Amino acid sequence: MTDHRKTTVPVFTLATADVRVPGLVAGESMTAERLAELRGVLAVLADEPIVTLEVHPLPDKIDRGRGIPLDAASPLAQHLSQFITQSTRTSLTAARATASGENLYRMVVPAKVAAQFGKGLVRPMVAKGAVGGFRGPLVDTGGKIVAGSTFVPVGGAAAAGTVGGAGATAGAAAAGGTALTVAAPLVLMAVAVGVSAYADHKRQQAIEHITELLEQLQQDKLDDEHSALNGCRAAIDKATAILLDEGKLGVSLGLDSAVHTIDTALSKADLRLARWQSALDGLPEGEAVELGTLTKSFPGVDDQGGMFRTHVELASLAIALMRRVIVLQAVDHAQSDPGNPFENFTRALKRDQQRLDELESGIAGVLLRLSALELGRPNGMLPVFTSGEVDRLMSAAHRIHKLGEGVTVNSRATDVAIEIARNKDGSVVVFPALPA
Repeated sequence: MTDHRKTTVPVFTLATADVRVPGLVAGESMTAERLAELRGVLAVLADEPIVTLEVHPLPDKIDRGRGIPLDAASPLAQHLSQFITQSTRTSLTAARATASGENLYRMVVPAKVAAQFGKGLVRPMVAKGAVGGFRGPLVDTGGKIVAGSTFVPVGGAAAAGTVGGAGATAGAAAAGGTALTVAAPLVLMAVAVGVSAYADHKRQQAIEHITELLEQLQQDKLDDEHSALNGCRAAIDKATAILLDEGKLGVSLGLDSAVHTIDTALSKADLRLARWQSALDGLPEGEAVELGTLTKSFPGVDDQGGMFRTHVELASLAIALMRRVIVLQAVDHAQSDPGNPFENFTRALKRDQQRLDELESGIAGVLLRLSALELGRPNGMLPVFTSGEVDRLMSAAHRIHKLGEGVTVNSRATDVAIEIARNKDGSVVVFPALPA
């Protein structure tokens, strides 16, 4: 069901550095499709990252538990409050839209810029109803899509301030071309929290799957792996809170030991992936594979729960945890050099993401190859199947073919949206980043 109520949505163009672009935005209202085209043009013409920030009414029903809450004193909340104050001084549209004090701010980072974060950070949404998909705050729990809105571009907020460090306020870009609001700290913090929330959402999914699988397996060693990884969350959460308050990471947090645990899990995942790929390479090409042969290399692949599936989920958990750590490291690097926080942020992310991207892509490739296999009848003396063999083979084939559902390999970069719910007291909730 679509909500056809007409609302005016102010749209700001934010730059992460002092840049000039042609005067593309004339203040005329536009459709969502036209806005998407404008984002693409800005991404092509601008040398530095340019994002758009939409100001929507806060939906009646949103699941705040999916996001990361930050109080009004946090740097992100303060940067957003400063931006709102400055923009309302120069724009009646912005003043009207933010008068209630409660809004949903939707920052969209263009695909060209999002690709710098690492291709695995935010995956395209899978098909409706598939495991792992989730909806953003712009779609409420009843499936009602926010639509029928009129987007109105708003010029840069003319306000004094420095451009650069994590503590900087938003300021106006230099004259020439379209005036863009330079808000690198706001963009940096929004992207960092949104990506961290997305990674934590993936961690929660992996935990749920692993818990269910381990209840069936009763494998003590795998249970120990799960417990060790899950135990890293406290240190990561503390480090996240400190960095988002612009603090410094210390040894007392236990982040170093957590990273060691995650690195160990990733090393195990690398070894398992190599074995899986080798086993698949050893299968006769174009021929049916006997189920017994397959389960020797992929134990439990034919069951609802199994060791292979648990190993896959443990790898997913380790990847999700390390993605959060990488975001923390990137923010730390960016804040250490106030002159170019966003450049440091993207550089650190891009460098450190490569290993995780390759591991995740490799696992996805294994799942797709398994899902495409044709299962053959077991070798034996009898010329026909027994009813039990038929049932088991059909059930196994169905479960193995489902391994490829929702799996993407080397997906193209998409625009990334970070949605921020702001309360009247200035506190915010940042939701998981998702493809725009």
